Amino acid sequence: MEDRINFVEHKGKQILLVDASHCTPAEVAKIVLLVPSYVTSEPRGSVLLLADFTGAEFDRIAIDRLKEAAVFDRPHLKRSAWVGIQSLPHIFYEHIKNFSQRDLPAFETREKAMDWLVSDEELQSPDGTLGDLPKRRPMSSGE
Repeated sequence: MEDRINFVEHKGKQILLVDASHCTPAEVAKIVLLVPSYVTSEPRGSVLLLADFTGAEFDRIAIDRLKEAAVFDRPHLKRSAWVGIQSLPHIFYEHIKNFSQRDLPAFETREKAMDWLVSDEELQSPDGTLGDLPKRRPMSSGE
């Protein structure tokens, strides 16, 4: 499974590619368990991560591993993007985002995701967060 995780270069920058495409739920869970060892060996706030789930299958264990990794990796990530999440039920995608308190921008292709990862462009999400910044609660008028 380690052959599915490696650094690739795009426009002169290193991106950690996690290729879980066309994997079974058990394979997705195994791959996701390996990711923190790659991410945490890099300086905090430095990793550009692209996860490709094209054609992958998910079960409860795979979803739980994704949630855990998304939280554990957060301090080391500069930006992350996901591709191929059409097979991931939307409710689980939202649950992973909420649990990890991260935006997980999804793109149609690896190329579009990599272009965004290496750009300075901010991704404005519907909930008002930017990029991979932690989600913030809106301030009420009493705060």
